[in-house]
Amino acid sequence: MVVFFREMRGVVQRVQSAMVRVGEKTTGSIGAGLLIYLGIGKTDRTEDAEALAKKISQLRVFVDDKDKMTHSLLDLQHLNRPSAALVVSQFTLFADLSRGRRPSFHLAADPIHAEKLYLHFLNALGNEGVCVEQGRFGAMMQVHSIGDGPVTLCIDTNEA
Repeated sequence: MVVFFREMRGVVQRVQSAMVRVGEKTTGSIGAGLLIYLGIGKTDRTEDAEALAKKISQLRVFVDDKDKMTHSLLDLQHLNRPSAALVVSQFTLFADLSRGRRPSFHLAADPIHAEKLYLHFLNALGNEGVCVEQGRFGAMMQVHSIGDGPVTLCIDTNEA
């Protein structure tokens, strides 16, 4: 018997800048902020998207004048420091390598369910007060970023 747990996943990188291109077109671009790779599982719900958006918007990963990570994206906006999030759909975050070397994606949500929750996550993050840019769901994308730190965190809804 296979048991599925809800685990919407985000890999969050603090960046100086990031952009996503599809072919020759830039679909999203930010300066300082967070680059978020978002993976959606089969059993994830809208509540999971909202919880993860809230958690990420409040992550204290930006440094203060003493180089301590005390500020979130929302804090930066209140301090009049430009910041934003660039969200890229990433079903490969649900790769299962337990049976060899070729990844299986049986835990990832089907494209229709995943796109619905991806869009819900974008809206939820925006509703938290974050300026949001995005990639293009389901497209082959080239992601360019300049990391800051580096600071990279893996978050799932079990932690939200």
